[in-house]
Amino acid sequence: MNFLRSFAVGALWLVSSAVCADGNPGVRLPAFERFTLANGAVVALMEKHDTPLISLAADVRGGSIGDPAGKEGTAALFAQLIQKGAGTRNSAQFAEAIESVGGSIGAGASTESVSVSASFMARDAGLMIELVSDALLRPRLAPDEFAKVRALAIQGIAAAKDSDPRALIAEYGDAWLFHGHPYGRATDGTESTLAGVTLEDVKRFYAEQVGGDRLILAVVGDFSAAEMRRKLEAAFGGWRKAGAPLPQAPPPQRLQGRKVLLVDKPGATQTYFWLGNVGASRTDPDRTRQSVVNNVFGGSYTSMLNTELRIKSGLTYGAKSVFNRAAQPAAFSIESYTQTEKTVEAIDLALATLDRLHHDGLDAAKVASSQAYLLGQFPPTIETNGQLAGRLTDLIFYGLGPEDVDDYAGRVQAVDVDSAKTTIAASFPAAQDLAIVLIGDAAKIGDAVKKYGPVTKMKIEDPSYYPAATK
Repeated sequence: MNFLRSFAVGALWLVSSAVCADGNPGVRLPAFERFTLANGAVVALMEKHDTPLISLAADVRGGSIGDPAGKEGTAALFAQLIQKGAGTRNSAQFAEAIESVGGSIGAGASTESVSVSASFMARDAGLMIELVSDALLRPRLAPDEFAKVRALAIQGIAAAKDSDPRALIAEYGDAWLFHGHPYGRATDGTESTLAGVTLEDVKRFYAEQVGGDRLILAVVGDFSAAEMRRKLEAAFGGWRKAGAPLPQAPPPQRLQGRKVLLVDKPGATQTYFWLGNVGASRTDPDRTRQSVVNNVFGGSYTSMLNTELRIKSGLTYGAKSVFNRAAQPAAFSIESYTQTEKTVEAIDLALATLDRLHHDGLDAAKVASSQAYLLGQFPPTIETNGQLAGRLTDLIFYGLGPEDVDDYAGRVQAVDVDSAKTTIAASFPAAQDLAIVLIGDAAKIGDAVKKYGPVTKMKIEDPSYYPAATK
């Protein structure tokens, strides 16, 4: 159904030192207009005249969840290719058009979307819209550029495996935890799946998974909303619809018990580890309480995890815990690394810290400290035009209203010791229910890590993130 919808949320953007109507310090989104084009594209426009700049954010629903089976990385290659020539411009001409006015355009793929972002001077708004619409509606998808992009993607994975597996530990973790579920598929692909992707696969992905009916577009900055609306309708309103139904991920099941994946990297002097289970979605009603608790547990320098594994014991240079959020609950994970000979000591300490979180909960002082930290950190995340545009597409993508921002401070301040305890029990995995991934020297740590559960082994050289023997 096509409809026009506007959110009247107040004309002023209040910074954290201001006071919202409910008495809580916080921020509010500026007023913005939302409407739907004839082809189903959803647009949000926010005038902001403090600087002569305009930022655009575009999300196309679908992402790598629409990759053909066995050809993961197709969406990611497509996102790279649309920056390598579009419309009448080849790759060099496209880049020159952006650089000639001091603008920027970037694109990328995630599990559930393909995204484009742009930032230009207000005077160059027409060029910005032309370039973004060319990239989405008229990408060249040139064979020579495809070959370069695919080769670089494969080389990048191989280089990370060789020099810094930290960049890939979450890929192994998701593959191990979510095997058989769309969230277990590598968004950027693997060496083997990328090698199998052809230009025809990318073109087919574009025809089937990218179209105007899936577009969410937000523009923030120094413009007239009425004029910008006319420009966007002319540029995007006639874009054809995607040729296939939108893929949907089912709710994943939480892991019961433990399973261990040991990725053998002979000669490694460090062990990289990832401990995880199914966490929470972007729209989880408990998401703010989860953030308050996680900030104490593993979300800041002075968190429980970093204090135990780095500050007190010196076992690592850093330890963290993260809620990755999507339309369905994605992974909650603990990540760190340590010297090979300290592997068991570090993992034991991480597990003991998770046990302590469940057993002791948080006291009032820790809750208050976390609240103050989050309230201070939130305003800068929606400060620039680009941040605001990204926030608008995020809200629309997940079906959230401006209250997700406007009421944030109130939700943070409503957390207390009892609600934190409830959230820990409901949202944070128990230490005995974890998917565990280790990247390290199997000859030195293989026997010791059997204590954590059944161990499956693979080699770092394997061109996948999941062991072939157990597919």
